[in-house]
Amino acid sequence: MSRNLIMLRVTVKDGERALLTRDGRFERVLEPGRHRIVDPLRRRACEVHAVVRAEFPAERWAVLKAARPDVAAALFEAVETRANEIAIVSLDGRPSQLLAPWQTRVFWTVETRVAVERIDVASDPKVRPEHLAMVARERNPSIVEHVVENHEAGLLFVEGRLVERLAPGRHAFWSVGRKIEVKRLDLRPQAAEITAQEMLTKDRIALRVTLTAFRRIVDPERLVAAVPDVDAWLYRLVQFAIRDAVASRTLDEVLSGKAVLDDELRAYVRARVADAGVEVTELGVKDVILPGEIRELVNKVVEAERTAKANLIRRQEETAATRSLLNTAKLMEENPLLLRLKELESIERLVEKVGRIDLHAGDGAGLDALLTRLVRIKSDAAA
Repeated sequence: MSRNLIMLRVTVKDGERALLTRDGRFERVLEPGRHRIVDPLRRRACEVHAVVRAEFPAERWAVLKAARPDVAAALFEAVETRANEIAIVSLDGRPSQLLAPWQTRVFWTVETRVAVERIDVASDPKVRPEHLAMVARERNPSIVEHVVENHEAGLLFVEGRLVERLAPGRHAFWSVGRKIEVKRLDLRPQAAEITAQEMLTKDRIALRVTLTAFRRIVDPERLVAAVPDVDAWLYRLVQFAIRDAVASRTLDEVLSGKAVLDDELRAYVRARVADAGVEVTELGVKDVILPGEIRELVNKVVEAERTAKANLIRRQEETAATRSLLNTAKLMEENPLLLRLKELESIERLVEKVGRIDLHAGDGAGLDALLTRLVRIKSDAAA
């Protein structure tokens, strides 16, 4: 755009339009091309706008519509949303803008096809898949997205009220004018470690008991209505149960009756969690921690019991060995041949430890006498 003394020259390119005004009031629209406008008093002005997939200021459109409604309708498409209404604006078939409630946007229509889809979000807060594909979801304040895994239960709350349980998958909701919240609960069995505080047994001995519990959510809707934090609630409940159980038992009963103690704890806890939508599959004592001096005394008692048991076993073995020797002696007394064989076995064991043996048959005796007189089982008289 240029100006000389009496002439205003304006060049409008393809994809542009120029708004010619006189004394600030709209006069006409300049099409693409070169325009020469006589303006010796410099009362005219020209504004050039890009019109391909472009917007026009809503305030200027309102002024133009009031002065020239025919021109405003021919050049522009105004999109105005009401309460609880979302509008998706597509330019030449491509989604371009998402309008929240009570918004006004104006678009040029001279070289762009403008389509508007209006959505009433008051009736259904869910975003349909075709609408979700049309809008940009990144950092969009109008849309809330949640993904529910296969092992989870998703509970949809609208304005603090439970609406429905969501199936596994991706879910999107319109968040304009309402509070949308999705609580995801893990339905898999979960382990909880419960460390009890210091407590006294029936015989006034301080100890600490560590337990392990496995819980599983079976009714998510009932759980969220009854318990705000299931793990903290279960932790306190098991603590109360173990306190009552330990206070009514002596130390020996606690150490020797773990199976009975586990059964009592499970029955106590299951009776109180049954109406909350939680199932306690396992609950048992993992470890019993005693003070240092009590632990030393218990170790001494155990050591003394083991020593006494070892002594008893040793005495039983000695008695059995003595009885066996007595039976052997009676057999040897009744059978001299058996006694002789026992002597030969003793000689054999003795000979195994001797490195060299010298044999002498006597004066005038030869090798035959040595071989025949070496071992005699029977005496000469008996022979």
